[in-house]
Amino acid sequence: MTAVFSVSDYLRDHIRTVPDWPAPGVQFRDITPLLQNPRVFRVLIDAFVHRYMAPELRPDVVAGLDARGFILGSVVAYELNVGFVPIRKKGKLPFDTVAETYELEYGSATVELHTDAVQAGQRVLLIDDLIATGGTMMAGKKLLEKLGATVTEGAAIVDLPELGGSARLREGGLKLFTLVEFDGH
Repeated sequence: MTAVFSVSDYLRDHIRTVPDWPAPGVQFRDITPLLQNPRVFRVLIDAFVHRYMAPELRPDVVAGLDARGFILGSVVAYELNVGFVPIRKKGKLPFDTVAETYELEYGSATVELHTDAVQAGQRVLLIDDLIATGGTMMAGKKLLEKLGATVTEGAAIVDLPELGGSARLREGGLKLFTLVEFDGH
């Protein structure tokens, strides 16, 4: 009998859980071990690339959310032979920007995108490492749409469904693709 290789299980086995960080009671899902091992990193990137090579899902541009979305998004964009655009935290981009503010558990945050980052009508894949409350990804979607782009899908390595972000994103009209789910937060 041949064993079946599960990408999700393989990646889950290489994600480190750090208890009580950054605050007591939080189970932090650390993706850095996925990046450190070349074989694991290749499996991770290939999982995204193979999905988005399909003509119906292929983007014109990949947008990555600050900061771990830059790591994933730039490599996926390179492998798909499309452009990459960074969505940065406020005050980090040197050219004209559009901004979107979103609510955090305590306070708010703002992300920005260069006004010439995407063209109207372009199909954009929006990528980050993890979906928790969904605020950052929804803000990224709104920024791209302000410039006339269509966000075809949001992608992440990890979904923490108990925090409600993936449900909120789907309710907000964003299709999602994630590789690993973890209970709790």
